[in-house]
Parts: sequence; C-alpha cells; structure tokens
Amino acid sequence: MMVMKKLAFVGLSLFAFGHLNPVHAALFDDKEARKKILEVEAKQQSNHDASMAAIAELKKSQAAMEKRIAAIEAIVQGGGLADMQNQIEVLKQEVANLKGDLEVASHNLDTTQQRQKDLYADTDTRLRKLEGGVPVAANPPLANAPAQPAAEEKDVKAFADADSLSKSAKHKEAFAAFDGFLKEYPNSKLTPDALYGMGYSQFALKNYKSSIATQQKVIDLHPESPKVPDAMFNMANSQIQLGQVTNAKKTLRALIEKFPNADVTPSAQKRLKALEAIK
Repeated sequence: MMVMKKLAFVGLSLFAFGHLNPVHAALFDDKEARKKILEVEAKQQSNHDASMAAIAELKKSQAAMEKRIAAIEAIVQGGGLADMQNQIEVLKQEVANLKGDLEVASHNLDTTQQRQKDLYADTDTRLRKLEGGVPVAANPPLANAPAQPAAEEKDVKAFADADSLSKSAKHKEAFAAFDGFLKEYPNSKLTPDALYGMGYSQFALKNYKSSIATQQKVIDLHPESPKVPDAMFNMANSQIQLGQVTNAKKTLRALIEKFPNADVTPSAQKRLKALEAIK
C-alpha cells in the first residue's frame, strides 16, 4: 500500500513538472516576440517619419520650381525676353553707329580745319601783297638782325604743329602742344580752335570730365566761333561716355536748335535719335 502511494506521488510530481516547463517556455517566447514587434514598429515609425520629411521637402522644392516656371511663363507671355533682346540689339547697332559717326565727325573736323588754314593763308598772303605791293619775300630783313617770323605766323605754326599731332593720333603730345599754345598765345585768333583741339585730345585720352570743361570754355568765351557746334557735339559724346544720357540729349538738342546748318548737325541729329530710341 505504501509503495502504491509513493508511485502515485512520483507520478503526480512528474506530471506537474512536465506541465510547468512548457508554460514557462511559452511565457518566455511571448516576451521576446513582443520585444521584436516593438523594435520593428519603432523602426517602421522612424522610416515613416523620414519618408514624410523627405516628401515635405520635395513638395517644397516642387512649389518653388512651379513658382519659377510661372514667373518665366509670365515673362515669355508678356514679351519681356523679346523686348530685352531687341533692346540689346538696338544698343549694339547704336554703338556701331556711334563709332561710324565719330569717324565721320573726325574726317569732317580734319577737312574743316584744313579749309580754315588754307583760307587763312590765302587771305594773309593777299593782305600782305596789298599792303606792301610786293611779295613778303621781297622785303629785306632788318640790318644785322636775324629774320624772325611775324607773331601771327608763329601762332599759326604752333597751332599747325599741335593739329598735326592730333591728326596723327598722338593725343598726349597734342594735348601738351595745345596747352602750350594757349599759354603762349592767349590772344590769338586761333584760341577757340586750340581750345577745341585740347578738349578733343582729352576726349581721346578718356578724360571726359576735363573734355567737357574745356569745350564749355569754347562755348562761353567764344560764342561767335565756328568751333562752337563742334565743341557742343564733342561735349555730348563725353556726356554719353560718362553715362549722362539726359545731359547729352539736352546738349544735342541745343546744338540742333542753335546751329541747324552746321556741318556737324546731321551727326548730332542721328546721335540724338539713337539716344531717344534707348529706353
């Protein structure tokens, strides 16, 4: 009887032990599974947040791009690009015209100055013949004194030398020569021409402000000189180079109004038309 009870106790213990181990193992496996699930969910949430941030950034970039496209379309539809291109082409053409006009003006200046010198020389020769009755060369020099050219001949030669330097594009030397002439012969009849020549040399040397001041002297001090229209035109060109377009237009209009028949007036009219075409 005791043996049976012992066997029954052992069997019951084995039964209980066999049933407890699987339960404990199941509980352990469930915790690990939950932990894995939480880790996966956390990782998914992190990936989701990163994806949403990337999508938001893409939407922001898309909105900016759409805004730029809308602005470009507005410009294209409004003809803005075409207008800008047209203005650029107009400017290029006007620059080419300005260069051409400058060459024409320089040629006209050379021709005018040469005519003035020829006229002066011819008039001077005729006056001397009328006064002395014989050519100048027939008048003997003073005894024991070296032959000296008359004062007028000296200033004419000095001016011609300066003018020759200007025509040879030796603008620094020409400026110095014209400046020396004005100091040596302040009362010469060629003073307006020398002032203009000095202003032109300053323009060629890109001293535009100084050129304007010099040409203004021609206008203010010698208003009856035939060099005034040329001085005004040169002044307008200097103002253009300085970006003073409004002043240049004003100078050109005054030139055209006061000197409608001057040789330089047609060039002034073209220059004014070109400036007015630029918006």
